[in-house]
Amino acid sequence: MTQRTLVLLKPDAVRRRLIGEIIGRIEAKAGWAVTALEMRELDQETLELHYGEHKGKPFYEPLVEFMSSGPVVALVVEGERVIEGLRRLAGPTDPIAAEPGSIRGDFGTIVRENLIHASDSEESAIRELKIFFPGLS
Repeated sequence: MTQRTLVLLKPDAVRRRLIGEIIGRIEAKAGWAVTALEMRELDQETLELHYGEHKGKPFYEPLVEFMSSGPVVALVVEGERVIEGLRRLAGPTDPIAAEPGSIRGDFGTIVRENLIHASDSEESAIRELKIFFPGLS
């Protein structure tokens, strides 16, 4: 089933100049395509919309602070089972638990700065794409 999902290359990926490496891994997957891409700074409103469900949790403030610490690259990726596949390609949040070959397994250093966000479900993808790419139909 063809799907569309949101991927964010977080400020640590941008700072560490891993944009090309990560996008290359996404594009290398047969049948997946990057159909929109934008580098931008995330404002407070966007961050609250995106992470609002976590407000009040201990990691919320540090997460928002980190995500506003530098530019991110937002991508729309389309393809067969792309939501599940990108989550697997990204690897678990903890880079020590992430398998070699995954983005976090190969490049991750700490849990909080974990390089990449990929929507975790079709519902999340629809909601997140509306936040980051509202003009997409």
